[in-house]
Amino acid sequence: MADDVKAQRDDELFDVVDAHDRVVGQATRADVHRRRLWHRAVHAWVFNAAGEVFLQKRSILKDMAPGCWDSSCSGHLDAGEEYDEAVVRELGEEIGLVLAAPPNRLFFESARSETGWEFVWVYRLSNEGPFKLHPAEIEVGAWYGPEFLDDWLQRAPSDFAPAFAHLWQRWRGACRPGELTSST
Repeated sequence: MADDVKAQRDDELFDVVDAHDRVVGQATRADVHRRRLWHRAVHAWVFNAAGEVFLQKRSILKDMAPGCWDSSCSGHLDAGEEYDEAVVRELGEEIGLVLAAPPNRLFFESARSETGWEFVWVYRLSNEGPFKLHPAEIEVGAWYGPEFLDDWLQRAPSDFAPAFAHLWQRWRGACRPGELTSST
């Protein structure tokens, strides 16, 4: 079963983009990762009313950062897909959260080694759960306060997917007081 899942993932087709996030071609997931080609991804951070963020612990079957803590949901854009379409699809697939419209965009990050050569839109939304976690994607999920998460990242950065760690620290460094609990 694990080999079947890996083979399916390796065959996924992604858009390859240039330094300005413009589509210049297509390649399989395996080729994109092996050759470190620029491609696209989304991350969604789900916050509850207490201001905690829901994180997922990635399945050990994942090809990138297996067993690491990650965004509430994250994933690649399929070939021909737009960012907003992808985040709605990924939220449904990974945590069972069905949305009629995309959540609010929080910020954009250009492709770099820390993101796995992905251009990334990060989204933010409010929801209390409970979520239906996709067993092939996610081992477990839990809510964490931002300050606890900041401390954990400092103590044990290898517990986290590198892209999430980079994105979270970038955002936290730019936050103004009170921004964490706002609905934006």
